[in-house]
Amino acid sequence: MSDHTAGEHGGHHAHRTPKAEFRIYFTLIFLMAIPFATVGWVWKMISERQLPVHGPLARAWREAGAITPAIFRP
Repeated sequence: MSDHTAGEHGGHHAHRTPKAEFRIYFTLIFLMAIPFATVGWVWKMISERQLPVHGPLARAWREAGAITPAIFRP
């Protein structure tokens, strides 16, 4: 009998995420994060009475950069 426990491809291949798919997800998450990041940025500006260091786009970019890789984790 043959051993089927080695996996479908029979070896240890690294799983690679297609770059196009990653970029699409990143873009969608980034666009959806912009309104929330803007509200958070305005709230912080009002509550601290000073301009935050990072603007709303930087905040949205950081959120998308944190969420998108979590989607593609095995």
